[in-house]
Amino acid sequence: MALAPFDISTLITSKSDVQGGRPCLAGTRITVHSIAAASVEGLSVDEMVERTHVDAAHVHAALAYYFANQAAIDADLAADNALYSELASKHRSGIRGREF
Repeated sequence: MALAPFDISTLITSKSDVQGGRPCLAGTRITVHSIAAASVEGLSVDEMVERTHVDAAHVHAALAYYFANQAAIDADLAADNALYSELASKHRSGIRGREF
């Protein structure tokens, strides 16, 4: 039995009004960036499927997109982590300086 061609691009969408225009798994607000970060953290596809409640095809499509655009997505993730660290540091220092 021959397999019908499948357009993998139907599994990833990007809309300016969803997640800041970052590519997402179709029909969700789960970004390719979040799948990439989970992969970098060492999660398996099965673990990502369990956490996101999407099918493995979507996770694999996100990983393919990530590997095709790895430098740009890694740079975005690094910038996100730096911003998180900066905000967390400001938040912690603000709490320590207050008296209750």
